[in-house]
Amino acid sequence: MKYYIFLLIVIGSFRLNAQTEDEIAAKQAVIQFFEGFHQKDSVMMQAVVHKDIILQTTFMNKKGEAVLRNQKADGFIKAVVSRAESPTWNEKILSYNVQVDGTMANVWTPYEFWLDGKFLHCGVNSFQLFKDNGKWKIIYLIDTRRKKGCRE
Repeated sequence: MKYYIFLLIVIGSFRLNAQTEDEIAAKQAVIQFFEGFHQKDSVMMQAVVHKDIILQTTFMNKKGEAVLRNQKADGFIKAVVSRAESPTWNEKILSYNVQVDGTMANVWTPYEFWLDGKFLHCGVNSFQLFKDNGKWKIIYLIDTRRKKGCRE
């Protein structure tokens, strides 16, 4: 009897740590977004971005005031792919926390941003995704930016 209880606990713990197919697919969409970002590949990025994406960033300005800035999606992707080879951009994703409910997912990614190998800032990206005809598309992205309280 003890053996069966132990076996049920072990099997149950595997399920607690296992990611669902949707969690893996939503995370993969974000990974592809960053691969396109680093490779300056608009096709790769647009494949996982919904046509009506909303982009925002929030930070504290020099006066200590909270700022919320909106950005046009086409301008963002154009800036990414048309940037010069130098300085190099490197957004290091530190972890992925994925939550899914039906056709909606959230992927939370703490990051560090490096410019030409020098630390610039850190923060968190919060991606909202929509499962559009079986494919996860990023519909909303907001990030924070700060220089203090980073791992660097």
